[in-house]
This record gives sequence, structure tokens and C-alpha cells, in this order.
Amino acid sequence: MFQNMFPIATNQMQPFSALPVMPVQAMTQQATRHARRVYVGGLPPTANEQSVATFFSQVMAKIGGNTAGPGDAVVNVYINHDKKFAFVEMRSVEEASNAMALDGIIFEGAPVKVRRPTDYNPSLAATLGPSQPNPNLNLCAVGLTPGSAGGLDGPDRIFVGGLPYYFTETQIRELLETFGPLRGFDLVKDRETGNSKGYAFCVYQDLAVTDIACAALNGIKMGDKTLTVRRANQGANQPKPEQESILMHAQQQIAIQKLMLQPALVATKVVCLTNAISADELKDDEDYEEIVDDMRTECAKFGTLVNVVIPRPQLNGEPAPGVGKVFLEYADIDGATKARAGLNGRKFGGNQVVAVFYSENKFAQGDYEG
Repeated sequence: MFQNMFPIATNQMQPFSALPVMPVQAMTQQATRHARRVYVGGLPPTANEQSVATFFSQVMAKIGGNTAGPGDAVVNVYINHDKKFAFVEMRSVEEASNAMALDGIIFEGAPVKVRRPTDYNPSLAATLGPSQPNPNLNLCAVGLTPGSAGGLDGPDRIFVGGLPYYFTETQIRELLETFGPLRGFDLVKDRETGNSKGYAFCVYQDLAVTDIACAALNGIKMGDKTLTVRRANQGANQPKPEQESILMHAQQQIAIQKLMLQPALVATKVVCLTNAISADELKDDEDYEEIVDDMRTECAKFGTLVNVVIPRPQLNGEPAPGVGKVFLEYADIDGATKARAGLNGRKFGGNQVVAVFYSENKFAQGDYEG
């Protein structure tokens, strides 16, 4: 009967023990691979297989996520350098589930996304081991907030739409981080070109600032766009009364950030500094003269300084154009360019200064409002 089922010559048949058999361990690894791998997206260009493997093995050990005994949790890494993502294979299903708690962790200065790969089969994985991270992981040891697993999921996820396409991830993060550090951030890009689609999602580490950020950022004009910022699953809530002072301060900071995010203007001989001084510092005559002298001394280091203009508040309390700004007129564009590069981002009195070129015509006309 067997000869009829398997038409093989008797002298060619071998005992079953002689047939090549895949080791049990290899069979198990193959069957569980889909549940032992995690997708890691948003990798920096400098990432390589070794650096990713070393990093995730180290952070897994720090959070107490290793469950398969001593040694490194990562056994293999595959990187797609063009699309900046990796598949990181863990030793066990449980360790892969623990790694899901690392979503949003900072790797080489950039937050990365940790997700399940597309071939992950939840129903099959459920029979192989736990599918959720251990709730007792020490996420604080690697700078993550407990309960942040899932990164950009949940009711505090923020939608940021209307972003100019030329804004970089760094610029957008700077704008959002005016309100505090981010737990997760994802700028949505076109899969084919890698270009921004003009919208992003984020979650703050301090969830209490979610509504403040939405209220302050929503409706702000950025270049030729208007931002739409709200909770991803609903309209933006109004901030509570006790948050109003925080909101006012945040809106002032946003005005400053807007200047920083504008495309560089054509170079002129005049540089305008914002956020260098406050109106209160300009009321006293002696203090005012001292500030002007200090600015002249410091800013003359970049080139021949022709004039320093610092508008003062009016005595009657009426608003005066340009109060809080410092205008520096140089003899040539070269001096002004060096001043803008040297002063932008520096701190005066604990405040980060924004330096931009200013219209020579407006300056000559005494128009300090623009």
C-alpha cells in the first residue's frame, strides 16, 4: 500500500531517522517570529543594525523587560535605510510585547515609533504569550512616562493640521514644545516621496497642557497656512479658568516661535531683536541708557554699528510700536548678517532672542511695528 502511495523504488527509500528534520527550536522560532518582531519607525539617518540592536537591548534591560534570562533581548535587526524603519527581533514573545512600551523613546536624539509589524496575527499571538507589556516595567528609567505605551493613542492625542509643507520635523517640534516635552510625535509623510503631508499628531508628557496647547495654537497663521489644532478625537476643549494665565504666556511664546519658523528674509543692513528686553526695563532713564550702551558694546563685535534704536513705552501708558524690540543698523550687510547669525538663539536675561532682518525703508521711516 505504501509503495502505491509513494512511487519510490524500494532501494531508494530511507529510514525516517535519516531524513533532514528541522530542529524543534528552529521550528518554534519560525512559528513565533511574527510575534517576536517589532516595527521601529522614524529612525535617524545615522542608525545601523548594530546601534539599534545595542540600544534596544540596553533599554529593555533598564526597564526590566528581559524575561528570557541573561543576555541581550535583541537577536536580529533588519533596517530599511531608504524609509528609515527597522524590524527588531526579540528572543521571546513576551519580550517583544514588553518592547511595545518603548513607543516614543528617544534614539540618537529622535523619538521613534514602536509598533507591531503588518504580519502580526493577534489571535495566533495570543496562544504564544502575552500580547501587552508588563504593567510593572520601569519606564521612568529610560525617560518614558508610565502608562504611555501606545505613544500616540488615547484621548489626549492632538491633531496638528495646516502645516506649511516646508516646515521640518525639528521646527514643528520646537513650536509644539513651547508647552512642554512631547511623549510622542509623528509628522505624516507621503510614502513615495517622503515629503510632509502638512499634518502631524502629538501627545504631551504632561497631559494637563493638552487643551492649553490646542487653544493657543489653533487658528495661528504660519506663512500662507492656518493651523488647525485640536484633540484628534474631538473638538478642542476650552481651557479652565486657572489655566488662563498659562495660556496668555503660551500665546506670547508662540508669537516668538512664529518669527523663528518664518523662512529667512532677504538680508538687509538692519537687524531686529525680539525677546531681548521687556517694557518694564525701559521705563527708568538710567536703566534705559545702560541697556543702550550694553547693546551697542555687545553688538559692535559683529561689524560697524551705525545706530541702535530701542523704542520705549509712552509716559501716558498708551501702547507704543516696537516696544520690546531692539533695532541694530550696520554699515553693511556683511556686519548685519554676522550679527543675525551670532545673536539669534542667544539668551539675554534668561530669554532666548530671535534675530531677523528688518526692512531698511521701514527703519528709515521710523516704522518699528512691522
